[in-house]
Amino acid sequence: MKKDASETRGFVPQKDIVYNKLLPYADNLDAESNEILSKIKGNLGRAVELRELWPGVLFWTRKLSTYLRLYGRKFSKEDHVLFVRLLYELVTIPKLEISMMQGFARLLVNLLKKKDLLSRDDLELPWRPLYELYDRILYSKTEHLGLNWFPRYTFSLHPLSLSPRFSSSVEGVLKALVKTCRPYFPESATQEMLDEWRPLLCPFDVTMQRAISYFELFLPTTLPPELQHKGFKLWFDELISLWVSVQNLPVWEVHLVNLFARLANDNIGYIDWDPYIPKIFTRILRSLNLPVGTSQMLVSRYLTNAYDINHIVIWVAALLGGPSKQAQAQLSGLFNSITSFFHPSNHGRWLMKLMKLLQRLPMSVVKRLHRERYRQPTWLTPIPESHRFTEQDITDFVESMKQPVLLAMFSKTGSLDAAQALQNLALMRPELVIPPVLEKTYPAMETLTEPHQLTATLSCMIGVARSLVAGGERFPEGPTHMLPLLMRALPGVDPNDFSKCMITFQFIATFATLVPLVDCSSAVHDRNDLTQVEREMCSASAEFEDFVLQFMDRCFALIDSSTPEQTREEIENEKMTHLESLVELGLSSTFSTILTQCSREIFQIALQKVFNFATTNIFETRVAGRMVADMCRAATKCHPEESLKLFVPHCCTTITMITANEDVQDEEELDKELLWNLQLLSEVTRVDGDKLLPYSTQLVQILQLTLHLKCKQGYSLACNLLYHVQRSSSLIYPIEYYSVPGGFHKADKDYLPIKDWGRPGDLWNLDICWHVPNTEERAFVFYTLDLLLQPELQKLKSYAEGEQDMSRDDVLQSLSIVQHCLLGAGSLMPPLSGEPVIHSMVHLDETRLYTGVDYDLSRENYREVICRVMRKLLQHILEHSEDDTKSLFSIIKIISDLLHFKGSHKHEFDSRWKSFSLVKKSMENRLHGSKQHIRALLVDRVMLQHELRNLTVEGCEYRQVHQELLTDLLRLSTSTYSQVRSRAQDVLFTALGTYNFCCRDLIPRVLEFLEPSRTDVTQQQFKGAMYCLLGNHSGLCLANLQYWDCIALTWPAIVRSGFSSAMSLEKPSIVRLFDDLADKVHRQYETIGIDFSVRHLPESFINRALISHTFLTLSPVYRLYGKLVQDLLDCLNDRNLPWKFEHISTGFLSLMLRDDHPLPSSAVLFFVESLNHDSLLVRKVAIAAVAGIMKQLKRPHKKVPVSPYDLCSIPEPDEVCVGDRPDNQWLLYDSTRLPHSQQDWEDCHFVEKTHWGYYSWPQYANRLFINPPFSYRREQIVYDHFSDPAFIDKLIKFLSLEDRKGKDKFSPRRFCLFKGLFRNFGDAFLPLLWPHMERLVVDTHESAQRCVAEIISGLIRGSKHWSYSKVEKLWAMLCPLLRRALSNITVETYADWGTCIATACESRDPRKLHWLFEMLMESPVNGEGGSFVDACRLYVLQGGLAQQEWRVPELLHRLLQYLEPKLTQVYKNVRERIGSVLTYIFMIDVNLPNTQPTLSPRISEFTERILVRLKPLLDGDEEIQNHVIEENGAGEQDERTQAIKLLKTVLKWLMTSAGRSFSSAVPQQLQLLPLLFKIAPVENDDSYDELKRDAKTCLSLMSQGLLYPEQISEVLRTLKKIAGSNSWHARHSVLTYLQIMVFYNLFTFMSNQKSVSDVRGLVMSLLEDEQLEVREMAATTLSGFLQCNFLMMDTAMQAHFEALCKTRLPKRRRRELGSVVDTIPSADLVRRHAGVLGLSACILSSPYDVPAWMPQLLMNLSVHLNDTQPIEMTVKKTLSNFRRTHHDNWQEHKQQFTDDQLLVLTDLLVSPCYYA
Repeated sequence: MKKDASETRGFVPQKDIVYNKLLPYADNLDAESNEILSKIKGNLGRAVELRELWPGVLFWTRKLSTYLRLYGRKFSKEDHVLFVRLLYELVTIPKLEISMMQGFARLLVNLLKKKDLLSRDDLELPWRPLYELYDRILYSKTEHLGLNWFPRYTFSLHPLSLSPRFSSSVEGVLKALVKTCRPYFPESATQEMLDEWRPLLCPFDVTMQRAISYFELFLPTTLPPELQHKGFKLWFDELISLWVSVQNLPVWEVHLVNLFARLANDNIGYIDWDPYIPKIFTRILRSLNLPVGTSQMLVSRYLTNAYDINHIVIWVAALLGGPSKQAQAQLSGLFNSITSFFHPSNHGRWLMKLMKLLQRLPMSVVKRLHRERYRQPTWLTPIPESHRFTEQDITDFVESMKQPVLLAMFSKTGSLDAAQALQNLALMRPELVIPPVLEKTYPAMETLTEPHQLTATLSCMIGVARSLVAGGERFPEGPTHMLPLLMRALPGVDPNDFSKCMITFQFIATFATLVPLVDCSSAVHDRNDLTQVEREMCSASAEFEDFVLQFMDRCFALIDSSTPEQTREEIENEKMTHLESLVELGLSSTFSTILTQCSREIFQIALQKVFNFATTNIFETRVAGRMVADMCRAATKCHPEESLKLFVPHCCTTITMITANEDVQDEEELDKELLWNLQLLSEVTRVDGDKLLPYSTQLVQILQLTLHLKCKQGYSLACNLLYHVQRSSSLIYPIEYYSVPGGFHKADKDYLPIKDWGRPGDLWNLDICWHVPNTEERAFVFYTLDLLLQPELQKLKSYAEGEQDMSRDDVLQSLSIVQHCLLGAGSLMPPLSGEPVIHSMVHLDETRLYTGVDYDLSRENYREVICRVMRKLLQHILEHSEDDTKSLFSIIKIISDLLHFKGSHKHEFDSRWKSFSLVKKSMENRLHGSKQHIRALLVDRVMLQHELRNLTVEGCEYRQVHQELLTDLLRLSTSTYSQVRSRAQDVLFTALGTYNFCCRDLIPRVLEFLEPSRTDVTQQQFKGAMYCLLGNHSGLCLANLQYWDCIALTWPAIVRSGFSSAMSLEKPSIVRLFDDLADKVHRQYETIGIDFSVRHLPESFINRALISHTFLTLSPVYRLYGKLVQDLLDCLNDRNLPWKFEHISTGFLSLMLRDDHPLPSSAVLFFVESLNHDSLLVRKVAIAAVAGIMKQLKRPHKKVPVSPYDLCSIPEPDEVCVGDRPDNQWLLYDSTRLPHSQQDWEDCHFVEKTHWGYYSWPQYANRLFINPPFSYRREQIVYDHFSDPAFIDKLIKFLSLEDRKGKDKFSPRRFCLFKGLFRNFGDAFLPLLWPHMERLVVDTHESAQRCVAEIISGLIRGSKHWSYSKVEKLWAMLCPLLRRALSNITVETYADWGTCIATACESRDPRKLHWLFEMLMESPVNGEGGSFVDACRLYVLQGGLAQQEWRVPELLHRLLQYLEPKLTQVYKNVRERIGSVLTYIFMIDVNLPNTQPTLSPRISEFTERILVRLKPLLDGDEEIQNHVIEENGAGEQDERTQAIKLLKTVLKWLMTSAGRSFSSAVPQQLQLLPLLFKIAPVENDDSYDELKRDAKTCLSLMSQGLLYPEQISEVLRTLKKIAGSNSWHARHSVLTYLQIMVFYNLFTFMSNQKSVSDVRGLVMSLLEDEQLEVREMAATTLSGFLQCNFLMMDTAMQAHFEALCKTRLPKRRRRELGSVVDTIPSADLVRRHAGVLGLSACILSSPYDVPAWMPQLLMNLSVHLNDTQPIEMTVKKTLSNFRRTHHDNWQEHKQQFTDDQLLVLTDLLVSPCYYA
């Protein structure tokens, strides 16, 4: 079959959609797809050749994406490659409009999504154009100036996009694009990328983040093994060592992890990860941010920069397997250590992360297994045999995850994550996972008191359902559990508990879909080839009948209890509540599933039962009636013939009998029985049409009787009946959804249904039975139309022409019949036809898809007739009775269906697609993959494919008829009643997205309503028109179509509407509308391309001879641009324009700034003048705009390449060497070589970018030359205004006003404005501005200070390229000014001055600013102006130096030297500031790989000097008190007090550096540890003692630090030493420190046996401490270590504790009164207590289960219940804790104890005081 097909197509398709072959009209599809494809190829080629990007290329690329959605990649490999190349060229056209780029990019991603289809040999794509595109958009140099507008979110204009378009930001699209192109980058790409981005790797600079994220995104990792030396081997060691050495989780570390995860996954078996595994798992554990210990503070960046779980699981899954089992061991360790966090009683912000880890990890492992064992081999590197999973590996993995998953089932976040995890684990090892879940499920089904247990276990059972039912050799007894589960689930159908009811329905439906409900118990006797399990299944299947009947009883009970009389009053509305509709849905779908899967015998009984129930009772038609009717419908759907025989005659006779009475026709309230039978009849007719034909006459009779009932409820039900009868006879749909093709009624004797339990559908033999309407059915449909629809249309027509009168109710009734006929027979009516409206150079035809319907063109097209009558009727109603809104609603609905309806609705399709995906997800088999779904799902998917074809209306031609209907809709959208307006607008927006170019046609008509010259527009019409421009939340916005000709019309019209008489700003709703509209335009506007020429394209597409240079003439675009700007300006120049519109217009005008075309000079004039506008809003826009204009006017600078190695005459090094080295010495700040004359200045090579030269040099550095100035019109305008003193006075006055008190900040926009002025015009305006600056500096108001700070920072940055003489003059004036400013600094303004100096120094060579730095260094802490001014001066200096990073070591040394004597500051604020400054001074001292020792100050040398000064504190033993007298007394205080002050500052430094620096100086911190332990308090005392609190914080932060393996022994040595100190506070703190430190470095510790035993020794020795608190803390610590499996509970430990417990206590001698000896515990008591504490630690270490050793330990412990205190207390506490944590599952835990032990235990746990 395949061979023939490829002959008719003429090629072998890459990969088409298989479901197409199963459609009933599959034979026509090859020809159809061929035709569409050749059209796409031809027209796309022609459009490219004509260079017509819009609309040609755009239209046909859209067609291509539709083609992909309908047929998949159904084209030859050559075509595939050509398409990819063409789109790649299109995406990378420079200056391409963003929205187009996104469209092309999405399509390209779609073409490249399936990597296997094109190998590296077929396709190679360059990487640089993508990088340039990415860089241009994401790091745009002009976006912040408003010269480029990028969309933050985009909207897809396709009315029918299947894939949910999370059309995210541009960034998302670009990332996806790079990801899919990455495998095809050339082999040289890696080296080129490293050369390009290595110079950015400066860890102190923001560029580090940029470079690492580029690496993460671009580096290719799928090169074949023989090319790996050109791939990851070039960078792996460098980046992994960077990652290993960085300690404090900077932002970019996350990107590194993501890169490694991808690398590991793509190259399993080619990289040896073993040396890094402990580090990887330690960091993963840290990244989960779990709380440890009591007094833990979290560092905020750990929360914000934590690793992304999605990448972690990929990495872990890639590490598993292989010869060394290290990763699995660590993973088990990881889960062991965090298992207890999954227990439902624990809750916190970390829980979501843990659950995500649990859910995603099994999924990744299953994916990998699938890749190893089941996936078709592709060109991608296969996993080598040595590293594949063995069976043992899988078992180990499942075992390690089992415990946490079972605990997580009952988590507070719901059981969904656990259910998904179980689903994937059960695919690998059902025998390990399912039994424990069953053990939890059976008791949960019995319990009445804990319904949450039931919902949780059932949702987990649904996850493992397929693995359970299928059995298989691993878990053969699985299927035997099915019936007991089903029977026990029945009580869950409970009217009183909604969630229980829903989950039960889902559970029963899931199992019923998997299993044919056929009684095969007879087979046990007839056959002898059955296994034991099969025999059990056969005999159990006898219960199916019982099950079905009991289920129906339950449902009937549920229905009885939900009649509205019981649930609410009659007066309520007719709708069901949301909950009821969900229950209805659950009930009907479950029941229909069960009946589908029944054998004939069971079905007969069920049918009879449901028929009796439905016909012996009369239900109301709202809630109960709907449910019963649904059950009946389900029955008739399964076996229509038998069912219709029962229902139709019964209902028809009843209805005929009741309506025989004459009065019934006119009754307002109908008989309940009549309504119920109508409802029942209308539901049971929803079966396949040919089964209805025998009853056609009866049905038509009923319709004639009931369609004209007066009662609305009555005729609505009759309309439903009409709709269902027509629909069943005219649509194409599958008739059956059995789980096995052909159902279970096979004549074959040997057929045994139990063999089909849980069988997946076979895609190649689905044998779907389709219902395709035959001639009789079609004839019947047309007969009903002629009989019932024709007269209604006649009536309406004569009413519309005024010939006969109808009441409103009659009109509504007729419209209802018309609407239902249109819906019922819509699929047989040909679409509307007519003349098209618009033409283009490239052929734009619409694609008509064949969907199995051949229209009968000989008949009159009812669609056209309805269309004509409706338009007439609409005119009539709008003229004579506009308030008949109900009829208008109906007409709107009919128009919508006339335009779009071809048999199904988009929203229904969407919800079906969604539920299909959900079911698929909950029941898929990820392990075997390849569409192993159950048959019902596959049938459903084929049906969806049919509907998708039906709904595809892409780029329909816009015909006259549509134009007329849209005009009607527009008229309705601007009518009097708001509800009519809003419904009509919704339909209008949908239509606008469907027809090509109809927007351009419609816009002028909408704008007519806004025309100021028209006086006949009402306010309602005005509002309606505004809403039409605004659009709805998801669709397009007419005011903002991305076309010049549209905007040029709409924007000026919106502004001019301010003059309209209908517009009143008194009405809040209108004001709000204008706000929304302006806001939406600003939010969605993106810069529209002006230059649409396409320069280079691949020749393969273009026949050379054809190229006649038809560049589109571009002048009209520029004309439109100029005209739009001019129109907006004309509006603004009109004096009468209301203020609101002035703002809107100014806003629109500011969107017209671009970086590729200067703003017309009239607009420049407007913006410059608006700087002094009266309105604050306009001024703000003007400031931003003038800053942008300055950028447009910026002169380009000439650049000359310079080699850094020539400058210092040093040869280039071979390997990477980072940090301070000979070839970047000349960059550093050196006060002896500063440029002090014109000559020096010219000889000096300035490098402005801070990161250059730190890691490596770029390919070339630049040296700059200045161009001579030249001037033209636009510059003249700016120059004239800023040279006018009056203008400047006013400007400064405005700029120094307060905006919002206390909320104002330094404004970057104003800074950009001044920077631009001084950059473009040199010092031309300084003389005028200077007096103002001098005045403002003295003014202490915060707004004046802020204003001068903004000017100064702009001035310093703008003087970047001034000549030496100008610069020198400038600084001579600035320095005194700044000194004055810094002495006047206030609380409100110090942040602004900090920002000012930091902004001024950013990306500037320090040698150019040496005046500034020397001035700031003059003596920051001199006490003038009090402590506050000192702190501020330091802050400002810090801002400047921090921007310079590593280039000013000399200044840092000078500053440190200056600060060291001042570290003993009295004032807290100065201390804190100095601490922060120290962090920045030592920031450069990092130990990253390949880094040279720094020339900047080093921590080690500083710490040595500090320790000398802290000596007095380290020696003494007495407690350190914070009794520093807080004023500087006359005499010098003693060394000790000085040392305490010093310590306070050092603590501040340690605290700030914990969060900021890249690596912690562990060896230096260790030397300070003893001191901190001495101070830190044990209990949280409330007395505010700064010193103690800081010490405690420091300890907490240090204990969380990440340790290198080589540092661990040092830390333990120090801790051991402190544990021997005399202060018990210190010993106590050692334990808390140890807990956190070990947990946060768990795997690093565990990979080193010696350190584990050291820790164990330390804890054991502290267990026997003489101080009670220390002993108890040691026990807690021990129990924690046991719980996270850091220490093992072995016999040696147990023996040790038991020996300690047996220590004899000395007899109590009677002592004399008042003797002191009593208070000190004897050594024996301590040892005995230590033993008891040890046992108690062991018991408390497993809070949620009972290991084998526990019962005995409990017995041993109970012996000590009556010992002396404190032992008795410990035993009691332990027992009560044991009881508390084991209480929940006591029934399970009891099993572990013998009877004797239980007796003892019960005695212990029941408190004795009851009997006392």
